Parts: sequence; structure tokens; C-alpha cells
Amino acid sequence: EYYLVTEIVIPETVTSIGAYQFNGFKDVTNIEIPSSVTSIGEGAFYDCASLTNIEIPNSVTSIENYEFYNCTSLISVVIGDSVESIGSYAFSNCISLTSIEIPSSVTSIGGSAFYNCSSLTSIVIPLSVESIGSYAFDNCTSLTIYCRASSEPMEWNYLWNSTNCPVI
Repeated sequence: EYYLVTEIVIPETVTSIGAYQFNGFKDVTNIEIPSSVTSIGEGAFYDCASLTNIEIPNSVTSIENYEFYNCTSLISVVIGDSVESIGSYAFSNCISLTSIEIPSSVTSIGGSAFYNCSSLTSIVIPLSVESIGSYAFDNCTSLTIYCRASSEPMEWNYLWNSTNCPVI
């Protein structure tokens, strides 16, 4: 017998979500991550194609590689204030993503982190970001990038934004 899983509530007793733990859970629309979770493994939510919103608690310090790769229905992401790094391909191919705020705790954004996020219209790079990997915002056709930094972060590519990262 087939059971359609559309919601996952992770218990408060869980402190870690393993690599590729929910890979391919295509029907899940909602996942609740408690503040007891301190680490989320690489690709944990890879290809959760129906997931629409996610909130990463303040207890998590990094978003790993491929964590939300190909979550094509993901519209909004709230990142906790303790996240220091966003891994490579973390949000790649999240074609419905319209809203994401990078907290001032983030120091690095991995290569291709937001590749092909074609619905993302604006993103603010906080002063804390010291490096941005290659192709981090490639194929983000609707995106304007705003920087709080007085100069462009390491590995900046002028093609990401025709206005060369306006400082706000």
C-alpha cells in the first residue's frame, strides 16, 4: 500500500539530519526543522520538488552542498542567524524561489549556490561575506544583487549583475 507523505515534522530529539536523508521526497510540501537540529547533511532535501517554504533554525551553522538542489517549488527560505556558510549548489535549480535573506553571519557563498534561480528578483550580500564561488548567481535572469560591502567580494563576476553590485 502506498502512503503519500506531504509533511515531515522532525522531532525535538533529533540533533542532526543526515546526508541525502530526504532525497527525492517529491510529494513533501512542508518540512519543520526544530531548534534541536544543529547540522543538516549534504543534499538532505535534494529533489524535494513540492517543498514550498523552509525555515532553517538559528541552531544550524551551515547550509551544505546540494542541500536544497532542485527543489523546484521552493518559494521562500528563512535562514537562521547562525549560518556562516552556504555550500555549492545549495539552492541550484530552485526555479520558483522568489525570496531569500542572507543573514550577516554568512561569510561564504559556494559556487553555483543559486544557479538557475530564475524567479529570484533581488538579493542582498551582507558585509560579512568574504567570498562568493564561481557561477553562484549564474542564470538568475530576474536578479538584481545588492551589496553592503564597499567592494565586490572575492571571485565576483561582473556578469552576475549589469549594475555591478550596487552598494546599499
